[in-house]
Amino acid sequence: MSGSKSAGTTNGGTPKRHFKLSQEAVVVGISVLLFLIFSVALNNFLSEGNIIALLKNVSILGTLAVGMGFVVVGRGIDLTMVAVMVVGVAFSIWISSWGIDFTLAVLIGAVLVAMIGLFTGIMIAFADIPPIFATLAIASSVYGSGRIVFASDVLYAPNNVAWLKWIGSGAVFGIPASVIIFGAVTAIMGLFLRKTRFGRLVYATGDNPSAARNMGLPTRPIIVTQYIISALIAFTAGLIMTGLVTGINTRLYNSSLIYDVLLVVVLGGIGLSGGQGGVRNVVVGTILVGILTNGMTILNFSYTSQNLIKSIILLSALAIDAIINPRDEQTSQSGDI
Repeated sequence: MSGSKSAGTTNGGTPKRHFKLSQEAVVVGISVLLFLIFSVALNNFLSEGNIIALLKNVSILGTLAVGMGFVVVGRGIDLTMVAVMVVGVAFSIWISSWGIDFTLAVLIGAVLVAMIGLFTGIMIAFADIPPIFATLAIASSVYGSGRIVFASDVLYAPNNVAWLKWIGSGAVFGIPASVIIFGAVTAIMGLFLRKTRFGRLVYATGDNPSAARNMGLPTRPIIVTQYIISALIAFTAGLIMTGLVTGINTRLYNSSLIYDVLLVVVLGGIGLSGGQGGVRNVVVGTILVGILTNGMTILNFSYTSQNLIKSIILLSALAIDAIINPRDEQTSQSGDI
């Protein structure tokens, strides 16, 4: 790209991948260290029940992080994901109570979340609203609308849906079905980003939006498509959660889940400056955050204490990312992430 910073390089011309590989290695090393420490120090950490619970929780967090990582690679951010997840699934459960087959209701819910993603993408790509503000406002609107319609905090799915039961309790060679779905989403996204023309366009757009537009690349449709896909991935995570706990709690929107997702993405090494990283970064970040959260839960850390620790880690990771991947002048002036 003429006039653009070279993809995979720092401002000084040093390949970014060296930093990324180092960051991944550090994250993997910390994950292994934490796993060993918790294995020795915590009696129940290595129990079968805890490992399975850890894997299931990681599958939800990781699936959401795949969607967030996809958007961040394109130099965006999606704070609507948790709102879309809970409202989309709650909507599907709600209309299934009218007598509609639950599978059909899920398909209708998928259309709804795709429309939300379409609207979000249009606001960002065509109305030029900075992603962080657009998605924050839309998330609040989506959740508020859902609360008005559903009234109830918790909606329970029908108990006779075979595929939903399989998500919750099924396994293949001992691997929980939810983890298999996470693996499938990760693999598909990895192939999509690295092996398709659209994926290469996402990287080009994230690396330098102005240069991409000057080259005639369809940057606005690319951005819109990213948010549609992100919404559908969030909906998938919601279905995983529904299978595991037989329902959806809409108040999850008020939790720190969206910050955990951001923590996974940034810790894993997907720079907020865009144009770099991939699903491998999501996987390593998910493993670390999953192990850390599980260990703190077993240690009976309060919810507030856990959030404080994760917030400090997130702030530190953001500071490191700002040093390794400085935002360019055009990004700083526009306020985009």
